Amino acid sequence: MKKINFETKFEIIRFSVAILIALALSFIIILLVSDMPFLALQKLFLGPLENLRRFGNVIELAITLSFAGLSIAIIFSANQFNLAPEGAFYASGAISAMFVLTFPLPKIISPFLAIIIGGLIGAIICVIPALLKKKWGASELVSSLMLNFIVMYLAKYFINNKFKDPTCGYNATYILPDSSRLINIIPGTRIHFGLIIVVFTIFVCVVFMQKTKWGFQLLQTGRNVEFAKYVGINTSAIIIMSQAIGGFIAGMGGSIETLGMYNRFQWQSLPGYGFDGVIVAILAKNKPKYVPLAAFFLAYIRIGADKMATSTDVTSEMIAIIQGVIIMLVAATSFLSNTRQKMLIKKVRNNG
Repeated sequence: MKKINFETKFEIIRFSVAILIALALSFIIILLVSDMPFLALQKLFLGPLENLRRFGNVIELAITLSFAGLSIAIIFSANQFNLAPEGAFYASGAISAMFVLTFPLPKIISPFLAIIIGGLIGAIICVIPALLKKKWGASELVSSLMLNFIVMYLAKYFINNKFKDPTCGYNATYILPDSSRLINIIPGTRIHFGLIIVVFTIFVCVVFMQKTKWGFQLLQTGRNVEFAKYVGINTSAIIIMSQAIGGFIAGMGGSIETLGMYNRFQWQSLPGYGFDGVIVAILAKNKPKYVPLAAFFLAYIRIGADKMATSTDVTSEMIAIIQGVIIMLVAATSFLSNTRQKMLIKKVRNNG
C-alpha cells in the first residue's frame, strides 16, 4: 500500500482545519441570527441526504463544478490567470443548442458532435487572452473578463434572432431534440451520462499532468517560467496549449450541462460556473485528482444551504461566509506554517 507523503498529509490536515474553522464560525453566526439554529444546521449538513433526488442534485451540480474546476486548474497550473472559461461555458452551451437545433442527427452522434464542437469553441475562447498577452502584453485577467461579456452578448444575439421560441413565456430556444439529450443513468434523479464523461476526463488529465512530457513542461512553466525557458522549454507554446486544454474542458462542461440538464437553452446571463471553477481549483490546489472531491464538497454545502434556506429562517447567503473563510484559509500559504515546521522537524528526528 502506497504511503501518504508528508506534503499530502499536511495539506489534508490544513484543509480539514480550514473547513472546521469555517463551519464553527457558521455555527456561531447561525446561533445568533436564527430562532431554530439546530434545525438549520441539520438541514445544512444532512439535508442533501434526505432522499435520492436531493442527493442526486449534489451529483448533478458536482459534475458541472468538476468540469469548471478542472478547466481552471489546468490554466492556473501554467500560472495564467485566465477567467475565460466563464464565457466558454456560456458560449459552448448556446452553440451546442444551436447545433442540435440546426442539424437533427441520430442519438449518440448528435450529443457527441455537439460536445466536441462546444469544446472547440471553449478552446478558441480561452486561447484568445493568451494570444493577446503574447502579442501585445495585454493582461490575460482583464482581457478574459471583457471577453466573457463579448461572447455572451454575441451568443445571445444569435439565440434571440434565430433560435428563440416565440411561444415560450421566457427567453429560451426551441425545445432541443430528444436525440441530442444525454441519457439519464440513475432513475429517480437527473444524473446524466456527463458523470461518466467527467470521470474519464479527470483520469485523462491526471495521466497527462503526471505521466507525460507536456504535463511536466506545463508544471515547470507554471512554477518558474524563466527556468523553463533556460532548460529549453517552449513556454509560449506550453502556455497556449494549457489555455486551449482548459478551454476545451470548459466548453465540454457547458455543452454537457445544456444537453444533460435542460430541454432548452435558457441562460440569460453568465452562469457563474467559471468563477465557481476558481473556488474548486483553489480547494483542489490545482491538482486534477482532487478536483472531484472539491467539487463534491462545494456542491454538497450549496445544496444543503438551499435546503436550509427553504426549511428554516436562515438564508442561503450563509454559504458565502463558509466559502469565503475556507478559501481564505486554504489559499493562505502561511496558514498553519508553524505546525508544518513542527511536523517536518518531528519527521526528520524520527527518521534520524
